[in-house]
Amino acid sequence: MRSVRKVTGTPVASLSAAAFALILCATTPQQALADQADAERLLKGMSDYLADQKAISFDYDTNLEIVTTDLQKLALASSGAITVNQPDKIRASRTGGFADVELVFDGKTLTLLGKTANLYGQAEVPGTIDQLIDELRDNGRPVPGADLLVSDVYDTLMSSAVDLKDLGSGVIGGVECDHLAARTSEVDWQIWIAQGDRPYPCRYVVTSRMVTGAPEYSVDIKNWKAGDEVASVDFAFANTTNAQLKDLSDLPDMDELPGIFAVGGAQ
Repeated sequence: MRSVRKVTGTPVASLSAAAFALILCATTPQQALADQADAERLLKGMSDYLADQKAISFDYDTNLEIVTTDLQKLALASSGAITVNQPDKIRASRTGGFADVELVFDGKTLTLLGKTANLYGQAEVPGTIDQLIDELRDNGRPVPGADLLVSDVYDTLMSSAVDLKDLGSGVIGGVECDHLAARTSEVDWQIWIAQGDRPYPCRYVVTSRMVTGAPEYSVDIKNWKAGDEVASVDFAFANTTNAQLKDLSDLPDMDELPGIFAVGGAQ
C-alpha cells in the first residue's frame, strides 16, 4: 500500500504564489530599462494627445480617503463634470455628500459657487489654466485631477517621478487601458490610459506614502469627448440663482475634505 506523505510547513499554494512573486521581481536591468522606456512612450503619447485638444469634456468620480486618529480608513466620494477650452477656460462641477460646487474661469475671473448655501466668491486671476491651477493649489483649493489638466502632463508627472513602470493592460469602465505606475519621494501614482488613437486618462490614483495608513485619492474619468464632440459652453458666470457674494475664504465646505474633518484634530 502506498504510504501517505505528510507535508509540514508552507502549503504548496503558498509556495507557488511565492515562486510567482520571485519570477515577477527577477527582471534584468535591461528589461527594467526597456519597461521604463515603454512606459515613458505611453505617458508622452497621452500628454501629446491632451495638448493637441483645443476642447475636452468628461464626467468623473473621485474617492478621497482619510485616516482617522484611531486608524480607521474612510472614503469620501464625489462626482462631477469638467469642460475645458485651452488655454484659458474651464467649467467644473462637483457634487458630494457635503457640497455641491461649481467653478467657472473665463481667462480673467475665477468664480466659485456653493450651490447648497447659494453663495459665491470671485477673484481676478488673469492667465492660463496652468496659472489658475497653481493659484488654487497655493490657496488650498485644488481642482480634481488637476495634474491631468495642465498643458504638459508628461513634464508635470515626470518632474519628480522615479521607477516608472509599464504594468500591462487593464480595463476601466469597459475601456482597455495601458497601466503605468511610478513613485516620487512622498507619493506613489498610477494611471490607466485608453489604448488606441485617443489615449486619454481613464483612472488616476495617488497614494500618500508619508501619511499613516497610506490613504489614496482616485479619479475615474468617463464620457470622454474632444474637439467637435464637446458641447458649446458659456465660461462667463451667470448668477441665475441670486446667490450672495462672499469673500472666497468665507465660502463653506467647498473642498472635498469638509470642515467637519479637522486635519490632525480629534474629530
